[in-house]
Amino acid sequence: MEGRMRSRLWWLGILSAGMFLIAAIVPPIPQPQAYHQFADARNFFDIPNFCDVTSGVAFLFVGVAGLRFLLDPCGWRAAGVFVEPSERWPYLILFLSVAMACFGSGYYHLMPDNDRLMWDRLPIAIGITALLAATLNERVNPKLGSRLLPVLVAIGAGTVVHWHWSEQRGIGNLNFYVFVQFYSLLAVILLAIFFRSRYTRGADIYVALALYGFAKLAELEDQEIYDLGHVISGHTVKHLLAAAGVYCILHMLGKREPLPEKLERPEPSVARLS
Repeated sequence: MEGRMRSRLWWLGILSAGMFLIAAIVPPIPQPQAYHQFADARNFFDIPNFCDVTSGVAFLFVGVAGLRFLLDPCGWRAAGVFVEPSERWPYLILFLSVAMACFGSGYYHLMPDNDRLMWDRLPIAIGITALLAATLNERVNPKLGSRLLPVLVAIGAGTVVHWHWSEQRGIGNLNFYVFVQFYSLLAVILLAIFFRSRYTRGADIYVALALYGFAKLAELEDQEIYDLGHVISGHTVKHLLAAAGVYCILHMLGKREPLPEKLERPEPSVARLS
């Protein structure tokens, strides 16, 4: 079993390197300026783009709820959320970034442009890489993800800074940001498929990722959804669905328990997996 795990990790590493290489060699993709033109530009209470601005509050609610849960040691220890206390750190970063997404998103949607978009994307990139670290903890080794967390978060944030820097130089390059966002989620899915979770409710991650997938689809259909009745736009729906996906992760943490066989069987060391 350990040999099979090592082999799968090698293949995942090769795939990661290959995807990064593709991002590095394909022609740079600039940020389309049409992206900043959202369907619902209605102004209420002197707040421009009211629905897109205020719907980000859903991120604040779920982010703060997650932080309250994780910062209450009696709560998560009693629930058996983590076998290793260090496994808590990726989720702390995840929920903190989700809470901060409320402010980054609101700031951007008040006056959409490339400079403000950086602050919208920064917490997204950090949150996604934190989720990848949490998945590595739970499905590969209980300390691996926590050790890689600073590196993964730095990479995620770095891709946003690199994109913004490239736009300022007039050679906008979204390649690495797109790579980190979508490949990190693909890596989470592959880890969930090929490595069993050390906890119950491991399949809940599929629900969370499905909701995020629907959120991205709603974003693409921003105008079409708004045209259905001029009630809500696709981008506003995106915010609500993405927040619901994060809530699924919080619900999973509150309900799950360690698997008995995972407690009895010692985990292979990080060194032996490398």
